Amino acid sequence: MSYDGLSPEELACRLRTPSCLTLAKVTSTLDIIHEMAAEGAPAGTLVLADEQVAGRGRLGRKWSSPPNSGIWLSYLVRPSHPLEGGVLAIRVGLAVLSTLEEIGVEAYIKWPNDVVVSGRKLAGVLCEGRWLGMATQWVAVGVGINVRTPADRDIDQQAAMLAEFAPRITRVSVLERLVPKLHTMPHEPTVMEEERERFDAHDWFAGKTVRDPLHGSACGIDGDGALLVRTSNGVERILGGSVVTA
Repeated sequence: MSYDGLSPEELACRLRTPSCLTLAKVTSTLDIIHEMAAEGAPAGTLVLADEQVAGRGRLGRKWSSPPNSGIWLSYLVRPSHPLEGGVLAIRVGLAVLSTLEEIGVEAYIKWPNDVVVSGRKLAGVLCEGRWLGMATQWVAVGVGINVRTPADRDIDQQAAMLAEFAPRITRVSVLERLVPKLHTMPHEPTVMEEERERFDAHDWFAGKTVRDPLHGSACGIDGDGALLVRTSNGVERILGGSVVTA
């Protein structure tokens, strides 16, 4: 199918990706990219859907993906050495952040995988890896970006829409900025110093009081992508799960 008037071949050329599959309706683009990866699809393969009926977020949560309202994509990474999904999620979040900055939208990263604007969630990242022994075979990177309010308005009231802040933006123009950044992401196994500095400058949790699962003050991330919390026992790490602030 065409995607905003462009064929898959035209999109692949514009986005400089080896393969671009566009679908009208899927369960989740992550399901499709895993299938393609298992069949030998190359790194950089991209799947785009106009609608997801079972889009998923972190911890099994549903990601609302109505038709003609957002960018629902999955991107295939074949790292040269073991790469944890938490590190990659930070890296992809920074790519989304840079894309929004180019459009003129100020955003923040809410650890571990949300991008927020004006305190509301605009985008989310989910990374799912597949391993053979200790070797990472591939990582499926899912990105969801709310672009415009769906016709039936079936979306969380806490969600932000890109069109609120950039009314003339199109899905393709966002992809033209984002996908090249995914192509050039480093495969370093840890979050690099410059990435941590950039994260710190756009850290939604910075200085906030954390109540659960630890009690203290959020103070950035470490090289593994863990959230750091300054507690009465010193700086402790949160590797996953949900974080509740005061």
